[in-house]
Amino acid sequence: MKYIKLLFLLAAFPLFAQQGGMWIPSLLEGMNEKEMKELGMQMSAKDIYDVNNSSLKDAVPHFNGGCTSEVISPKGLLLTNHHCGYGMIQSHSTLENDYLTDGFWARSFDEELPNPGVSVTFIVKIDDVTQQVLEGTHTLASEEAKQQKIQANISSLSKTYPKESWQENRIKTFYEGNQYMLFVVETFKDIRLVGTPPSSIGKFGSDTDNWVWPRHTGDFSLFRIYADKNNRPAEYSKDNVPYTPKHYLPISLDGVSEDDFTLVFGFPGRTQEYLPAVAVEQIVEELNPAKIAIRDAALKVQDEFMRSDQQIKIQYASKYARIANYWKKWIGESQGLKKSNAIAIKKAQEKAFIESVKKAGKSNEYGHILPEFDKYYKEIAPYALSRDYFFEIANRNVELLTIGYQLVQLELAYKNKGEQSFMARKDNILPRLTSTYKNYNKNVDEKVFEKLIDIYASGIPEEFLPESLKNIDVEAVTSKIYTESALTSLEKLKSLLEGDANEVLEKLSKDPGYTLAYDIAKTYHTKVEPTYYQLDLQIQALQRDYMKALLELSPKDARIFPDANSTLRVTYGKVKGYDPKDAVSYEPVTYLEGVMEKYVPEDYEFDVPEKLIELYNNKDYGDYADNGKLPVNFIGTNHTTGGNSGSPAIDANGNLIGLNFDRVWEGTMSDIYYDPAICRNIMVDIRYVLFIIDKYAGADNLIGEMTLVHPKKGKKTKRSKVRK
Repeated sequence: MKYIKLLFLLAAFPLFAQQGGMWIPSLLEGMNEKEMKELGMQMSAKDIYDVNNSSLKDAVPHFNGGCTSEVISPKGLLLTNHHCGYGMIQSHSTLENDYLTDGFWARSFDEELPNPGVSVTFIVKIDDVTQQVLEGTHTLASEEAKQQKIQANISSLSKTYPKESWQENRIKTFYEGNQYMLFVVETFKDIRLVGTPPSSIGKFGSDTDNWVWPRHTGDFSLFRIYADKNNRPAEYSKDNVPYTPKHYLPISLDGVSEDDFTLVFGFPGRTQEYLPAVAVEQIVEELNPAKIAIRDAALKVQDEFMRSDQQIKIQYASKYARIANYWKKWIGESQGLKKSNAIAIKKAQEKAFIESVKKAGKSNEYGHILPEFDKYYKEIAPYALSRDYFFEIANRNVELLTIGYQLVQLELAYKNKGEQSFMARKDNILPRLTSTYKNYNKNVDEKVFEKLIDIYASGIPEEFLPESLKNIDVEAVTSKIYTESALTSLEKLKSLLEGDANEVLEKLSKDPGYTLAYDIAKTYHTKVEPTYYQLDLQIQALQRDYMKALLELSPKDARIFPDANSTLRVTYGKVKGYDPKDAVSYEPVTYLEGVMEKYVPEDYEFDVPEKLIELYNNKDYGDYADNGKLPVNFIGTNHTTGGNSGSPAIDANGNLIGLNFDRVWEGTMSDIYYDPAICRNIMVDIRYVLFIIDKYAGADNLIGEMTLVHPKKGKKTKRSKVRK
């Protein structure tokens, strides 16, 4: 009995040597605080999260809903990744002022560039509201009824929970619906671009080095938060002033050494650590290969055009990076899951789980879970595959179909809600599409369409394929659509949308691009989505019960963290190298020498600016060198994922030492299975950031805002002066 229980606990809840896990910052006191202190942390849990006093949480806002950022000066100076700010940098770039290629540095507040639609969100307070959200659900029989009641409770509580008028309440689910937390937030909407290195620094290595170690990328950009005269959130206005933060991060100049404590604070997007083996097997064998093939085809087309045309390179730079990011991640994830034997390990965990359930006398309550997982995942397989094909091709990577799908929503608005709803949605669509066409090239999209529509027609299960795509001549269909469809041009589309609902819908019905998008969407929404939704609802209910069982059958001090869900989390670990394969060992820090070793003149991935070469040759590193060498990146055992891009890496005393931006390829499976031997996050050394701002860009005005410290010497540097 004791042996079985121990086997179950070790299999289901590995200790990870006090590392791994994404923890809710308001719940750190106890086990987590003890672990962090054993790893070397000198702070308390209240230094990290405190409602009544300023704490680290007050310096770490969510950046534009997708990345993390940190405040690094008393004037609201904001640091995040270059790739997080890439879309904004691109939007300000032209052939005449190409900030992607040349970089940008504001020398005064007046030179900082507004970014309409960009926001950052601070967490003010976190409260557990599980009891209120689940009230009245326990007597409901169907899962659908339970979810409807939960959503009604969430809506009511969000409206009534105490907050200031400029704040917002948001409720998120944790542990697969076994816990609910309410976040009181403040969102600032006047965010201005302050500085960015050229892409040859901020994106050095580009797609070749993405997810790879050793890494040599200066992946950072600078923004500033502006507020109204009362220091509260406000829309953009020339009258707004730099935000005064509750807390900002001092910056350490002492650098990192192997085994130093690291804390990464941020908003990880999504993990699935508690999936059953059957689900992981489906991801590895079916879903990931399909998505990888789709994106691989799109990337090859775009890359060919971008290498031969600078204008297309500017237009497609951000889109290409977005597509390539998860394409490469899925490849590494699948390889890592296979290499770490994750499926077999999960099967062993499940065997031990079944024995533990039996021994606890809980077979009636939990014995059905694993057999039903097998049943439902088998049933959902063709629907899940079709769903991925639809979203990857019709809703993401073929722009004409993506535009067409937005117009399909326009037609549905008319059918469901009438003329007024149609006109309102049309007015909203046009500005968005205007932005879309700014970075649209018909020739590129035509070749992408030709490749991907062939994959769609041949790869999706036949029962879910629209009649218009059965037995098609791909070249002929492509030629007809891109010759005749108004969806290939903003001006033609505007003409198509002129008139009342009936006039517009009549014109749309004759457009070959729109009719194909409509056929694909209609088939998906009638044949795939309803069944997928019902099966997924059953799987979610099982996952909730599975999570409940894991929580219930584990000891109180088991290290069971909730999956990531884009809420504020803490992950802690150490600076640490690793051994990815036999006879290969990686050191934890890279240096500027590595940049020069990779340097390929005029290569779009590995070119190096002349000024940086000059600084390297002269060893002109200022205050930022470490024994005569300039650190660039370092790795740690922090458990991160998408959304942690831009997260601050913080030392034992609460000082900024780096900027998270990636993971190693061998460990990208950490979203599903964390292996402490090979899972590493990649961070820009903050000294490299300062070096680029100071020595490369000469932006002394920005350095002067920051508080630079030597925590190991217990002093501030003389260069730390707040700009007036």
